[in-house]
Amino acid sequence: MNDLPVPHLVTGVRRETADTVSITLAPAGAEALEPFAPGQFAMVYAFGVGEIPVSVSRIGRRELVHTVRAVGAVSAALCALRPGARVGLRGPFGTGWELERARGRDVVVVAGGIGLAPLRPLVLAALDTRRAHGRLNLLIGARTREDLPYADQVRAWAHSHGALHCGATVDRPSPGWWGHVGLVTTLLNEARFVPENSTAYVCGPEVMIRATARDLLHRGVRADRIRVSLERNMRCATGHCGHCQLGGVLLCRDGPVIGWDRAASLLDVREL
Repeated sequence: MNDLPVPHLVTGVRRETADTVSITLAPAGAEALEPFAPGQFAMVYAFGVGEIPVSVSRIGRRELVHTVRAVGAVSAALCALRPGARVGLRGPFGTGWELERARGRDVVVVAGGIGLAPLRPLVLAALDTRRAHGRLNLLIGARTREDLPYADQVRAWAHSHGALHCGATVDRPSPGWWGHVGLVTTLLNEARFVPENSTAYVCGPEVMIRATARDLLHRGVRADRIRVSLERNMRCATGHCGHCQLGGVLLCRDGPVIGWDRAASLLDVREL
């Protein structure tokens, strides 16, 4: 893991939604970062502006893809990049999804909006190791069709009849919408899994994480087999600034991916 940013070139830019962009990055020289695992993140530095933590949304042999939503000065600068620009990367940081926990079990992946970004490498890894797991399910919720990242890939998954059961839902449908309407938790009714023999992975807005975890628990999925990402709380990646502290946990050091058996009490503490 590098303490100083390693220069990377922007080799590709894809607009996902009105305020969200996926940027493909490759090392600008001989120096490269250590391999990332699905669920881990990098500190992405926009030169002259600052750096922010961003999970990887796709992991290649040498290239990394980061999906960024423009919500502040640094993220807006990253979203404005064009091929040939340079950024700095540090990492990998944090805990991963740990797909090995699902060996021999059904897999349930639940994403809310941009929460699909850190989950996409997990889905791709699960498809690559299909025989190691039971049935694979990907359930995605978004406010509108226009807020759904990777729309073409999601639609292809949803309309395929292969190893992955994929369902998508929106809060407010628009003309041409092909999926469901309503809360993402309603998609669990059509998912193919045995709760007592399943591992779930959840990422999205906190209210969605809570609702999904509670629904999974009610159906019989064990709390320690529900993995959630609390990456929205991260700041410095080194666990020194304290912005990511929940109870006795520093998410930059101990997360961002943790089991619901720990996450539930940490989120309750923050509400006190």
